Amino acid sequence: MIGPGESRPVVVGVDVRDSVRPALDWAADEADRREAPLRLVHAVPPGHHGPRGTDGSKQRKAGQRLLDEAAASVSGRHPGLHIATVLEEGAPAQALYRESHNACLVVLGSRRLSRLEELLSANSVAVPVSAQAACPVVVVLEPGNSTEQPPHLVVGVDGSPASHAAVEHAFETAAARDTHLRALWVWQPSLLESTDEVNALQKCRRLLSEAVAEQTANHPSVTVTRQVVRGHPVEELAKASENALAVVVGRRGRGGFTGMRLGSVPHGLLHRAHCPVVTVPAPAPE
Repeated sequence: MIGPGESRPVVVGVDVRDSVRPALDWAADEADRREAPLRLVHAVPPGHHGPRGTDGSKQRKAGQRLLDEAAASVSGRHPGLHIATVLEEGAPAQALYRESHNACLVVLGSRRLSRLEELLSANSVAVPVSAQAACPVVVVLEPGNSTEQPPHLVVGVDGSPASHAAVEHAFETAAARDTHLRALWVWQPSLLESTDEVNALQKCRRLLSEAVAEQTANHPSVTVTRQVVRGHPVEELAKASENALAVVVGRRGRGGFTGMRLGSVPHGLLHRAHCPVVTVPAPAPE
């Protein structure tokens, strides 16, 4: 538990895959920027025996060695950063979900698994953690962009409570990184009924302006570009992600470890985006 006056940590999942390296760098940079501690988490199989009869103690020793190597690497890049290593027992997704309740951010690497691999792989974490975490989740896709090079953030806006949370997070991140923000509302016309497109787009522009007005006032240093486009949300947000630092979207579902709970837009972006994807949970109902 986080005590009074303590900063919530940035949590990053660590394993043996090469795709974790960009996530580790992203998490360390973000923790340094926030002046928050960094928590490195690795999960080992439960019980006394690992895969192929390997003794569980060997699995734990290997896991701790992996964590120590990651911590040493981060310390070289950020000497003053407070780093903790955590060796959990159990499924990686479950361990990171538990960690999310005391974290300000969870950062993951991803190998862009197919949807079938997501369902069958016991080590799949990007979708289940993004679907369930109690805090925003960053999935640093492989290959990933440098955390310092892209000139702006993109946030998807649709007027929902989850979108409101995503807008707030995007403004806070843009202010902390001193970068521009592109707020994008994607209008998808109905296939079942005719619509006055001119009036529909005008309405979307008004709703978009209203959706970002409060955070624009709260963060006057952030330059915001507002844009309404016609098309499919996943396709248009994926296009917008090509030169972005990250794309931020809200998560409507609560609970469950499935892509359906995650929502079609963030789930689709985990397969289509060209930059890290930040999924922000909707606020808990009062």
